[in-house]
This record gives sequence, C-alpha cells and structure tokens, in this order.
Amino acid sequence: MRRPRVAVGVVVTLVAALILGGCAETEFLANTAKQAKGTRTGSVGTYKVGSPYQIGGVWYYPKEDWDYVETGIASWYGPGFHGRSTANGETFDENDVTAAHRTLPLPSIVRVTNLTNGRALVVRVNDRGPFAHGRIIDLSRRSAQLLGFERQGTAKVRVEILPEDSRRDQIAARGGAVGPALASAAPDATPAPVPDAVPSPPVQVSRLEAPTGAAPSPAARNKALPSPVTSSGSSGTSSVATGGPPPGTVETVPVSDTDIWVQVGAFENRDNARRLSRQLKDIGPAKVQEAVVAGRTYYRVRVGPLTEVASADRTLEQLIAAGFPGSRIIVD
Repeated sequence: MRRPRVAVGVVVTLVAALILGGCAETEFLANTAKQAKGTRTGSVGTYKVGSPYQIGGVWYYPKEDWDYVETGIASWYGPGFHGRSTANGETFDENDVTAAHRTLPLPSIVRVTNLTNGRALVVRVNDRGPFAHGRIIDLSRRSAQLLGFERQGTAKVRVEILPEDSRRDQIAARGGAVGPALASAAPDATPAPVPDAVPSPPVQVSRLEAPTGAAPSPAARNKALPSPVTSSGSSGTSSVATGGPPPGTVETVPVSDTDIWVQVGAFENRDNARRLSRQLKDIGPAKVQEAVVAGRTYYRVRVGPLTEVASADRTLEQLIAAGFPGSRIIVD
C-alpha cells in the first residue's frame, strides 16, 4: 500500500536529518523507537515528555497541555513498524487503537474526530510522530480503519486531549506514583484547569469488526479506553466519564463542511498581519482573518482555502522554504 512506503521514506529522511543536526536530534533518535532498530523493550511503557527537537528545519517542543485542541491532517502507520518499540517503551501493535503525536506527553488519551464522515474515536498516544510536515497525528492502522480513512491515507481531523483520562494513564505509567508533573492529580493538590466542553450532540455508536486476518491483540480485547469529554449540563463545567467504549467502538457525531488552510502566523496587530499577507502574494491567495481567543483578538494570516491535501502540502513546503517554518495546515 502507499502509506507504508511513505512511512519508510519519512524514516530515511529523519535519520539523515538527525545525523546532521547535532546533539538535540541525536538524543531524540536514541529515545524515539519508531526510528530504532525495532528491539522489543517490553509492552509496559513509561511516562515521558522529552526535550525539544528539530526535524526538517522545524522545532518541536514536547510539553503538557491540558487545553490542547487542534485541527489538521491525520496520517497512519502500521506494517513497517509492527512489533517495534514505541517512544515510551511499549510494543507497537498496528491492530491496537493508538497513535503518535509530536508534542503531547506519553502516554496521553485523545479524542480524534474525522471531520469528513463524523466518526470519532478515543485513542491512546504512546509514540512520537508524524515527521512529515503538515500532519498533526499519526494513527495506528486499526485506528485509521475505524475512522474510515485507511484507503485514502489521510483525513481532516480534530484532535482534543482528554485531561482526566490522560492523568490517570500517566499515573499508571509511573507505576502508581504521582510525580511532580502530575501533582494536579493528587488529592491534596489544586486541580489543573480543564477546558469547558462543548455540549455533546447525540451520537450513534456502532461496532466495527476487525479486518480479515487482523485479530485484536490481548490488550485490545481486555482493556477499555476511557470515554470522551462530556458536558455536565448548564453549569458550564465539564467532566470526563470514568468508563468508556472499548477499542473498536466508533461514535458518529454531526460535522459541517470544512476548508483546508495553511496558517503562516497570528498577530495582535492588524498592520503586521496585513504586511505579512502582502509578502505571500507569490505563493498563494493570502487572507487576514480576525479571531477572538480567550478574550484577545488575533489576526491570522492564512493561505487558501485549498481543496486537496496535496495542494496544501505543496503550499506548506513552499512557505517553509521561504522562511516561514512555523506554518501549519489547519482545517476550519
């Protein structure tokens, strides 16, 4: 299939970049199992955040982010990495409902929604990636099947962290001990802020069978993933249910039409945004869009809308080469 060949190409590019890039990249190579030789280190992983690293001229900064919500393009990986170690020391199984993310702590629990067909799935992040520009999450093969984009290779998605589920999983990864990074989960500590949830629309739940020849692993059969964030009602607060659908259960939620954009920057000064948009006229149609985030007004500079992922990829590479490494593909 096309996707495994793409994944191998990304690995070759990454290794070359790491060799030439110095200490930060070398350290990341040692810690990132997707680029390792595939030695099995065990199925029980550890809690890990990691140091900043650079890939293809773009810096990434792993950190805890309990407010994390992002839209963009998802990809998937599987056969070329099946049975190898993940970045936090687990064993990757392409038939498990897992994913790789570039900056979230390992492990984390996220809800991934396919913005084209409305399928939503709770996924466990236990690996680093993807390392291709323009992708925000790399899902296991099984996750891509459940979300309905295995054949396409990519999908427009929204990824949102589930804070309480993530904290519980991270405590378990620490062997039951609450470390400094998880102090907010301790009984006597002040809880970290949890983002308010959008009121949940009615959902349809369906069970998808495993593909022919791909039996779920014992872990996938026996371990239920936590459920997504749900609204607590009119009080404006949010909560995370303690029990959720098992891996393989897909929620179908309403979605609206979306466009693909490449965002180059966001400014609080409108003139700065307009100045940047004029600089981009040779790359594509640039627009300045006003947005209010946490009570503050920003002016986003975006190129688009773009009709296909391939055209967004080309535009993104042009912008990075032109000196805008912070550019990213978004779906809105």
